[in-house]
Amino acid sequence: MKAIIIGAGRGRRLMPTTADTPKCFAEVRGRRLLDWALAAFKGAGVTDVCFIGGYQIDKVKRDYPQFTFRHNAGWEHNNILLSLMHAEDLMAEGFVCCYSDILFTSDVVRRVLAQPGDIALSVDTRWLDRYRHRTQHPPDDGEKVTVANGLVTRIHRGIAPADAHGEFTGIARFSPAGAARLREHFHRVQRAYAGKPWREAAVFEKAYFILLLQDMIEAGIPMAHADTPGHYMEVDTQEDFQLAREGWSAE
Repeated sequence: MKAIIIGAGRGRRLMPTTADTPKCFAEVRGRRLLDWALAAFKGAGVTDVCFIGGYQIDKVKRDYPQFTFRHNAGWEHNNILLSLMHAEDLMAEGFVCCYSDILFTSDVVRRVLAQPGDIALSVDTRWLDRYRHRTQHPPDDGEKVTVANGLVTRIHRGIAPADAHGEFTGIARFSPAGAARLREHFHRVQRAYAGKPWREAAVFEKAYFILLLQDMIEAGIPMAHADTPGHYMEVDTQEDFQLAREGWSAE
């Protein structure tokens, strides 16, 4: 299984930490976010890593020569979805992907790898515990999900917190067949909407990953959910960064 880490953006909400380094270089308990991710993947048996970079990619290449790299040179003008698809050529045998600004444990990875089905999304069911202290990133901003009969029925920021089963962690696993469906659906939408507004995105190129996932769900493509009761944190703002430094534990 290959891991694809999406890390092209600058992370302006984490300034000044990201003034001269990639967001994933921010350190929590003496280790970079990226190093925590690598340890989590390794603990679940995943050691083949592709890093999709943009901002300050040369520093990642210098410090992690073992990675396969894909360069999102247009990172300032696109978003997570287009960034992920820069590694499309590496997806055929299946993969697990994640955002680069998150902390998670090996158990989270193992759960999503073990979940049956061609597509599985990692979902934090204790997500509201974290949001009690996140004044700069309220629950309305969370990439929330609803579920039924083992499948994700909706993934959207607009889901009311009380209706949410949990929050998508940004970690997803695709089998070879699941990866093929992801690629096919992406290209179908891209052909129709390149350079145009699409769903909540002002323009297709600025779309978030979850917008394509929701579009796939509406097209009848099943997605399982691999639940984790915590063991995950997002580091999006300086407030998150402080909370992570004070409270993160990989236990």
